[in-house]
Amino acid sequence: MEANISLKTGTAAGTLLSILPNLHSEDIAKTIILAVLGAVVSFTATLLLKMLTKTNKK
Repeated sequence: MEANISLKTGTAAGTLLSILPNLHSEDIAKTIILAVLGAVVSFTATLLLKMLTKTNKK
């Protein structure tokens, strides 16, 4: 089946426009804060695991 860019664009735009009225500024702020927190925890865990594996190899 051939991919139709117009169909994909229309579906994405329709989904976005149907979600947009239900978003509130508190939800957006909460999402941003949780995303930043998740990134920091992931980065910290990666650094910790790298340090642990380097000390075990020596």
